[in-house]
Amino acid sequence: MPKDSAKPKRKAAEKAEKAPRAAASKAKKEKDPNKPKRALSAYMFFSQDWRERIKAENPDAGFGEVGKLLGAKWKELDDEEKKPYVDLANKDKARAEGEKNTYDGKGTSKKAAAAAAAAAAAAASGSGEEDDDDE
Repeated sequence: MPKDSAKPKRKAAEKAEKAPRAAASKAKKEKDPNKPKRALSAYMFFSQDWRERIKAENPDAGFGEVGKLLGAKWKELDDEEKKPYVDLANKDKARAEGEKNTYDGKGTSKKAAAAAAAAAAAAASGSGEEDDDDE
């Protein structure tokens, strides 16, 4: 018995009609040029520092290959070698939090933002070895 071919197959034109609906749901937001930048991670500071060295050692390496080499080098580093980059990341995190608070209106002045950033940096640089088991 032959199959009933009454059911029409889906055409490319039908797919094209549905595409604008998906694009319309993802309306593009306008970016605020005054919005503060996010904090960089320790790996990103490492990457900025080492990218030129890796490129010099591997002049034929493409963008992706340089990224793989940077990732491998980062994994090889021990905690002591990563410490300068972690410290930079903590400082940048405090900066970003201070700028964000000021931007959001939570900080009333630059002095308050600087104080908040200093407090966040002090908290981030703490050893974290203290136990709070008294609760």
